[in-house]
Amino acid sequence: MIKNLISPIQAWLLSQGRCVGCGTPLSHGVKKDVRDKTTVTCKCGRIFIYDGAKGTYRRALFDEI
Repeated sequence: MIKNLISPIQAWLLSQGRCVGCGTPLSHGVKKDVRDKTTVTCKCGRIFIYDGAKGTYRRALFDEI
């Protein structure tokens, strides 16, 4: 039940280009190219994948790290 409340907020934060944990802009994160993908690490430690063609972020899966 609580996941139904949190997931729309997290989706909105990602659409704004912000971290789902601390809310800071992901443009301030550390960017690194891993396996032909751009990973962004936030200051809180969460890792995101940046899609340059679409200009969007998403949470990284365990096998992408």
